[in-house]
Amino acid sequence: MSRPIFERKNILVTGGAGFIGSHLCDELVKQHKVICLDNFSTGREENINHLLQNPNFEFVKHDLSDPIDLDHEPGLKPFQVEFQGVQEIYHFASPTSPKDYLQMPVETLVANAQATRNALEMAKKYQASFLLASSDAIYGEPMERTPYPEEYWGYVNPVGSRSAFSEGKRFAESLTVHYREKYALKAKIARLFNTYGPRLRVDDGRMVPEMINAALRNETITVYGKADDTTTLCYISDIVEGLLRLMKSSELGPVNLGSPDQHRLEDVVKYIQELTGSTSGSRFTEHTKSTVIQGVPNIALAKERLGWFPVVALSEGLRRTIDYFKGAKNIDISASISKDQ
Repeated sequence: MSRPIFERKNILVTGGAGFIGSHLCDELVKQHKVICLDNFSTGREENINHLLQNPNFEFVKHDLSDPIDLDHEPGLKPFQVEFQGVQEIYHFASPTSPKDYLQMPVETLVANAQATRNALEMAKKYQASFLLASSDAIYGEPMERTPYPEEYWGYVNPVGSRSAFSEGKRFAESLTVHYREKYALKAKIARLFNTYGPRLRVDDGRMVPEMINAALRNETITVYGKADDTTTLCYISDIVEGLLRLMKSSELGPVNLGSPDQHRLEDVVKYIQELTGSTSGSRFTEHTKSTVIQGVPNIALAKERLGWFPVVALSEGLRRTIDYFKGAKNIDISASISKDQ
């Protein structure tokens, strides 16, 4: 890894205006100089607005499907990348919500192929440590309800409706490993499982935002699955902590980061109803092409090598997420006030 000339490292976060990327930027900028790169295809400016006046943070709008020369990027002059280089790269530049990658399948594949290559080329140029944000989607549909170890190869439909994301991530992992071997890069892989928290888009299409949105509006909560189906949910701060520990460690991965605790869908609905004070009902229906039965992570490797495990309880994480959604401008919570209150 190249050594910083100045006191603070230069760290690049691609997809840095997205849900996880923006929370990661919040932590990194406390001690380092952070270059946040995003094209706003799914990320949002409001996720990073509070950082724009920070002298140790710089946003660059760019689609990483095209190469970029950070050395001569005008806004990065104070970071002196030409002399200082870049010490770490966190690569998040890809749609991750089923709603997004079903609408943008080609863009998703290109992001995980060409954008990953361009990010790895920058890691090679600067001899920077590299961390790929992969996904539990590489494991595909669970054949059994046993936790996935990292050694499991997965059961994935390469031409199914979700293949743009799952196969895209599998390719990105392969590319990362081969760059690591060919160019002696310190390139790491984190496989992220179901994550929730503030800054998830209201229209994200994922389970937690959909449930909270309906509860706040006092509308029927529609759940895709059976009441006793289970899900795993890991709060955003735990995921960020895992990513930071992985980058600092000598472990290359892949490493699973997620919650091994399983919660019945019916219980998640009840938590949200109680925390919002909603009187909305619920209905359970068949899975759509954008929903699947979720697998469970085996996090023994993360515990052993990183000393990491989730610490935020579901009830507390949901409370924080609901508080955020209540403050979202495009949520009308007036309907959440019960007539009986």
